[in-house]
Amino acid sequence: MGKITKIEAQKRRGRYNVYLDGKYAFPVAESVLIKFRLMKGMELDKKQVAAITTADQQARAYSRMLDYLAHQLRTESDIVKKLHDLETPEQFVGPILQKLREQHLVDDHEYAASYVRTAIITSLKGPGVIRQYLRMKKIGENDIADALAQFTPDQQRANASKLAEKLFRRYRNQPLMRQEQKVRQGLLTKGYTSTIFDQIREQVTPQEDPDQQEELLEKTATKLWHRYRRYTGRDRIQHFKQGMFRRGFDLDRVQAWLDQQEEGLS
Repeated sequence: MGKITKIEAQKRRGRYNVYLDGKYAFPVAESVLIKFRLMKGMELDKKQVAAITTADQQARAYSRMLDYLAHQLRTESDIVKKLHDLETPEQFVGPILQKLREQHLVDDHEYAASYVRTAIITSLKGPGVIRQYLRMKKIGENDIADALAQFTPDQQRANASKLAEKLFRRYRNQPLMRQEQKVRQGLLTKGYTSTIFDQIREQVTPQEDPDQQEELLEKTATKLWHRYRRYTGRDRIQHFKQGMFRRGFDLDRVQAWLDQQEEGLS
């Protein structure tokens, strides 16, 4: 048994030092002080001291989670990971998480809704990429579905159009067919459905510049025809056409180029 002879406030707000029989014994959080109704003159046995110390360890871990949550919204999986990173005893993890839930400081449903709202406004990510991120955060499928309901088809088309226009500018020096392939793939990579490009194609595809496209074909064709010079006859033409097609050129235009060059080919 030991008698509390002094309870002294630490410099750190909300923390106290407890003295038993005139000697420093252990620190406690204010919440633990109140929970166990600790006061001068109170007698404690070893079992009670152990319970108080355990409660204080949990209170400190909880306090650190409050600091962690002060900067931004977190998911339940974020909290669990952080507690593990801090080597928090496993028996504390569930109670701390439950307390944060009860105080509405952690809410995966709200986290998902907030993330989707922000993604719609500040990024051009599609639903697929957003869903993948939320799954990585271990958000439940129902919460994800509810959150993504905010991303209406009209808003998806609007954001996909902005992304498509950006991609078309990036690939403007490629054949138009290749541009469309790249844009379609870019939309898929960003999480939009395979049909979204077909829905916005007319409004986002830039008007073709015939002179620029002809110049590009001439430059590429000349280079490839020279590259396949080790082949002869039909083999050379076949490899040449395959190479041009892989680069996104229309085969009718490629054939027209060959026809124009026919007299000078060797």
